[in-house]
Order: sequence, then C-alpha cells, then structure tokens
Amino acid sequence: MKNVTVGWFEIPVKDMDRAILFYEKVFECKLEKQVMGDFQMAWFPWEDNDIGAGGSLVYHEQFYATSEKAGPLIYFNSEDCSVELKRVEEAGGKVQIEKRMIAPDIGFMGVFIDSEGNRIALYSRK
Repeated sequence: MKNVTVGWFEIPVKDMDRAILFYEKVFECKLEKQVMGDFQMAWFPWEDNDIGAGGSLVYHEQFYATSEKAGPLIYFNSEDCSVELKRVEEAGGKVQIEKRMIAPDIGFMGVFIDSEGNRIALYSRK
C-alpha cells in the first residue's frame, strides 16, 4: 500500500445506552444509535471530507464481548482488503474474518490478529 491510513475505528461496549450517555457527556455531542438485529452501533459525529477518521461505539455479544476480542478496533484503508489479508499468515498473524461485504453502498472489510495479538481491520470499497 502506498499510504497506510486509518479510515474508521470501533469502540466495543457492553451496555450501549450507558456508553452513549458517557461519550455524549464527555464530548458534548450527540451519537446516532442504530440497531441491526443483535448488532448495535452508535456513530460519533464526523464529516466525510474533514481531517481524521470517523468511528462508532459497537455492541455484538459474540464479536465484541469476549475478553480476547475486547478493545478498540481500527480499520486501515485499502484498495482491496483481500490483498493484505492474503499476506497475514505468512507474516505471522491469523485472519479472523475473511473479506466480506459490509453493505453494497459501503464496501468490504476483513479482520486479522497481528503478530502481537492485536485485532486489526481492513476496509476497501471493492
């Protein structure tokens, strides 16, 4: 990759409503909560063309609540995240989630465990 930039972040939570109240108070902002079945997100306010990456609070029992998967998740931008995912195991990591579509109008993502045990995500439009 020519540039390695963070494009998104996710902060896992155990109680979405409690976390929303906390971050709204700390940052004096309004978070937008979305419930998609057993998956919940609350987006921090951000502008597409502004400096810095956007992000959200996230809740999903199986994906975020267990201790070995806990902690914030950053998404590195990619031309095609399958390219970097193919290199993960040879470099000493492990692919946790193969490339999959987030939504047709959003793009694709994949998650890997790096050589130090960190969960890292990749994002691409194609």
